[in-house]
Amino acid sequence: MLKSSLNLQLGQHLTMTPQLQQAIRLLQLSTIELQLEVQQALESNPMLELAEETPSDEPRDADAGTESGSETSETESAGEDWEHDLYASSSGGQSARSDDRDPFENQAGSEGGLHEHLLWQLHLSPLNDQDRRIGATLIDSINADGYLETDLETLQEILGGEEAVGLDEIEAVLHWIQQCDPLGVGARDLRECLLIQLRALPEDTPQRGVALRVIDTGMQYLARHDFRTLQRELGVDESTLARAMELVRTLNPRPGSQISDQAPEYVTPDVYVRPDQSGWRVDLNPEIAPRIRINSLYAGMVRRVSDARDSAFMRNQLQEARWFLKSLHSRNETLLRVARAIVERQTGFLEEGDVAMQPLILRDIAEALGMHESTISRVTTQKYMHTPRGVFEFKYFFSSHVGTSDGGECSATAIRAMIRQLISEEPPNRPMSDSRLAQVLSDRGINVARRTVAKYREAMNLPPSSERRQIL
Repeated sequence: MLKSSLNLQLGQHLTMTPQLQQAIRLLQLSTIELQLEVQQALESNPMLELAEETPSDEPRDADAGTESGSETSETESAGEDWEHDLYASSSGGQSARSDDRDPFENQAGSEGGLHEHLLWQLHLSPLNDQDRRIGATLIDSINADGYLETDLETLQEILGGEEAVGLDEIEAVLHWIQQCDPLGVGARDLRECLLIQLRALPEDTPQRGVALRVIDTGMQYLARHDFRTLQRELGVDESTLARAMELVRTLNPRPGSQISDQAPEYVTPDVYVRPDQSGWRVDLNPEIAPRIRINSLYAGMVRRVSDARDSAFMRNQLQEARWFLKSLHSRNETLLRVARAIVERQTGFLEEGDVAMQPLILRDIAEALGMHESTISRVTTQKYMHTPRGVFEFKYFFSSHVGTSDGGECSATAIRAMIRQLISEEPPNRPMSDSRLAQVLSDRGINVARRTVAKYREAMNLPPSSERRQIL
């Protein structure tokens, strides 16, 4: 027979409190997402307000009240402390720029894409209505790179067939479009695109004639970088062909890419790294820090409200505002600690560049700061650091390592920089193969396989040796 009984057991388990969940969520937000979160908090919580700078000799609002006793004074003190911590001590009390100019005010915005740009020129042209209709159809078939994707016969069917529009009319309008800005748009292949641009050059341009012959008859040799055969086919010497190739390299194989309808994306750094007398100084960017504080007037009304329901509501809002400010403070402090730990280990990069990048993984920073790897991962995602060498995402400073002959380690970022440097210094007519690059790195004490060199080279969008070969 089964008997029911009561048993008392003691145990421990971790619970994610709402405050901890909020702190973790704020920690992983990017700068733009954080600003949106702060704006929503300001709109939903009356206890929060924007912190406006006021002269030091201006008296504070007396209504914040001596009547509210210790609750009010504690609130005011907490609000001031948080404001000071968020926008003064953590940022070093210095502005990132010495003026108040908007960094984006002189940036040109997008005024439409390639299609709109071509249609604008078409509407200003002296073409008749029939030709403009043909031109609009042709423009709709041009891709983002500027090439015509549809053959003329298909376009003729779209325009009403052979009885409505002839191929010679479509060809004539296409030729007009190809002379529009950007020059070369509307071409059907790379050869036609380059020829259009070359023919538009003045006739007295040096080596224009040879360059036209190179593109017209020698594209198959260019694709294979077979310059010796190209010399024989054209009947020119090496120096003449070299000058013609210099002219060809000035042409744009993707003319449509000059005009894009994509709005530019701006990156706002979260921290600034500057050299000083003691080494490298890391400061939070004060311009992106949300300047908010406790509203002392509303905080002082908490104990003066007679209605119990209203009093409970205001107390809850005040407590949530405190938690929110505390989470922001914790986020800034964590961000600053991680940034300083990264800079401490990557001073070689700041002083010498990519070739001096040290191997670094998330666990290294986590162990140094006594945090979990997941926390470091949240902090380093979509957070940016402004250095004298440029703006980099925190994750850029983390890379795997490769063993060296002396038992040390070399980061993958440094190896990629070495490969890029070796390729930039190689003879143009005798580029180094991946095997040769691996051998040179091995001579420097870095043990890298040929396939690893090939992987790094492809990741940097560098062509193989057969495609890097050039004539002198």
